[in-house]
Amino acid sequence: MKLVVARLALAPLLIAQGRRVRRIALRLPEAAGLREGAEGLPEGGAVRPLRLLLVGDSSAAGVGAPTQDQALAGNLARALIGPAAFDRVAWRLEARTGAAAADALAMAQALAPWPCDVAVLVVGVNDVTGATPPARWQRTVDRLIDTLGHRHGARTVVLSGLPPMHRFPLLPQPLRWYLGEQARRLDAVLVRRAAGDPALRHLPLPAMDDRSTMHDGSLPAARSPMAADGFHPSPVGYRIWAGTLAGEVLRAMPSRSAGSPATAASASTK
Repeated sequence: MKLVVARLALAPLLIAQGRRVRRIALRLPEAAGLREGAEGLPEGGAVRPLRLLLVGDSSAAGVGAPTQDQALAGNLARALIGPAAFDRVAWRLEARTGAAAADALAMAQALAPWPCDVAVLVVGVNDVTGATPPARWQRTVDRLIDTLGHRHGARTVVLSGLPPMHRFPLLPQPLRWYLGEQARRLDAVLVRRAAGDPALRHLPLPAMDDRSTMHDGSLPAARSPMAADGFHPSPVGYRIWAGTLAGEVLRAMPSRSAGSPATAASASTK
């Protein structure tokens, strides 16, 4: 109710601020490079393999990083390689700038079955800016989870939490507050959806604007977790995000001493 009242009262200002942000925002390209790859041992020599599918929006697509190697996909695949993790991670990325949950669902449905162990879902910001109602958001997320499990065989789906939009440096007040509240509402849906379901994990997105380690409150651009547009992570931010996601994947699916079901399923279809 509070948000409804605020939206009605602040509508002219929120609309004006939104238009101005879209007009002045720096538009960065998606990260360059292949949308599919592998880290670690060759396929034939791996005894602890993992197949990873990432689906989502501009952050999943790596906006703010020059290459996919420095974006979320590359950092996450590398973070999952190690003695206590996996010896091979094959990954695929299905993402594009501007994608809302409904667009991510269409991408997952259009993708030929790609057997995976874990799927990571990164959506929500465009549902916030597009004013997707929470009930519709929940229905779409439910269909996405079903598609990732039934069509692509994901045993675990990690729901990456919505970013703290109330802290985005690009956004002026009160637009920053309003979008932040909307993001919290949609993220609460993800939290409830994951609760009690062992196949789902919700992971709050780490804050990307903490500059408290610098004596003057600033960070050199090369060390900032935020990209130049003030909206997406930088390579540093993607590395932080990937590290937290990797920890959640390992908690949900400890490394195995035998080939994964997804790998076996993939081999059986060749």
